[in-house]
Amino acid sequence: MGQCVVSGAALMCTMGMAPSSLVVVNPTRPIVEGRPAAAITDIAPMANIPPFGMCQSLANPTVAAATAAALGVLTPMPCVPVPAAPWAPGGPTVLVGGLPVVTQTSKCMCAYGGVISVTLPGAATVTTP
Repeated sequence: MGQCVVSGAALMCTMGMAPSSLVVVNPTRPIVEGRPAAAITDIAPMANIPPFGMCQSLANPTVAAATAAALGVLTPMPCVPVPAAPWAPGGPTVLVGGLPVVTQTSKCMCAYGGVISVTLPGAATVTTP
């Protein structure tokens, strides 16, 4: 299954220029190694998935506009993640609030073409509270 992803896990987007950290805001989630576990629906922009510095995707309207204004020279703009679907694949055997848990192999697609992945899951084992 892979390691369970928890609040504070390191994330990276293929179109972003800096890492970010997952935030699990649901206080009723099971605790794994001292931090709340993430479910596949933890994809809220800014609340669960903070920005990745600057965005380089031309599918992002602000990047496209800035690049056009710079006569075609790629001009990165501030990232505002727009997750298009839940994390996939989720853990097939571990559920968090009735939903599959996010694992180190889970990915999340951004509407602007980036692929958000887990670079450091933040937990290795599942413990009971």
